[in-house]
Amino acid sequence: MHLKGQLISLRAIEPNDLEMLYQWENNPAVWHLSNTLVPFSKHILKEYIENAKHDIYVTKQLRLMINTVNYGPIGCIDLFDFDPNNQRAGIGILIADEQHRGKGYASEALEILCNYCFSILHLHQLYCNINADNKASIYLFTKCGFVQSGNKQQWNRIPGGYVDELFFQLIAH
Repeated sequence: MHLKGQLISLRAIEPNDLEMLYQWENNPAVWHLSNTLVPFSKHILKEYIENAKHDIYVTKQLRLMINTVNYGPIGCIDLFDFDPNNQRAGIGILIADEQHRGKGYASEALEILCNYCFSILHLHQLYCNINADNKASIYLFTKCGFVQSGNKQQWNRIPGGYVDELFFQLIAH
């Protein structure tokens, strides 16, 4: 199976992605998306890249780079909390630079990864957690068939208060 669409392809992380990952992971503007509170060192990210060679059944996670023909890598899409027994995994996505958002890259990456999860990994369901004020992500995941099945009230602290975290699922047919 090719992890390729019309606009993007998904590929494994390479050692030369270190600098880009360092910039993305240490951007405080997106820390709230992954509940990050402290910066990542290059050493930690280098170890992460080295461990990415291991099978998803060992690491329980998978990060793929979202690659475009014209711009190269523009973001990443992750599987986490991979649970082969219950056949489910969490999914998250980042299009790092705002100039690349809203162009269909994220929806194509999400569609490709969902197809991979259901046809190759034989998962029964995927899930994601999205802050209620993240309208773009809510739109993206619902457009790709995810259904909201839960609401954790005042779950995440943000400047000025708290925001609900919504739970979405996509269950295989």
